[in-house]
Amino acid sequence: MKQHLKRNLTILTVVLFVAAAVYFNWSYNNRFGTADAEMVMAEDAAMEAAEEAEPEESAVPVADYFAEARLTRQQTRDEATRLLQSTVETEGASQETIDSAMNAISAMAQQSMTETQIENVLLSKGYADCVATITTDGISVAVPAPEDGLTADQVAAITDAVTSDTGYTAAQLKVVEVKADGT
Repeated sequence: MKQHLKRNLTILTVVLFVAAAVYFNWSYNNRFGTADAEMVMAEDAAMEAAEEAEPEESAVPVADYFAEARLTRQQTRDEATRLLQSTVETEGASQETIDSAMNAISAMAQQSMTETQIENVLLSKGYADCVATITTDGISVAVPAPEDGLTADQVAAITDAVTSDTGYTAAQLKVVEVKADGT
């Protein structure tokens, strides 16, 4: 019974995210309409002029990558929470829908706490920065990598830290090496 509830909750969450994406896409397209050829040409010319005037940056600072990743993760989670909260507050919503939305909000809060816990553990192990992201498939941990990449021992230490503090297995973990150029 609990498995069915988890599965149904996961399906509902995915459906809500897809519905939100469709709505935002529709909303954006209706607000800004379609581009005409003259506007596109003017924007292209402006972009080319800006590229010529600005020297190209050779590398994105690693710290910026992690800050942007955290910000994007938080904005996505805030938007999902806002949508779920509006579902809860919808007049005439069934108790089952309200309960499902509240469970999804609770699950996101738990994921957020787990991500923060993992990040704190890795920071305490000497990593300059990191970002953990929990998805339905598992967990992804991005860490700054030395120029020659992470060693097997470093990956093993990250894997041990994540698996010992969470219910995830090594097979569900993806370690992402962030090089100095932000990749």
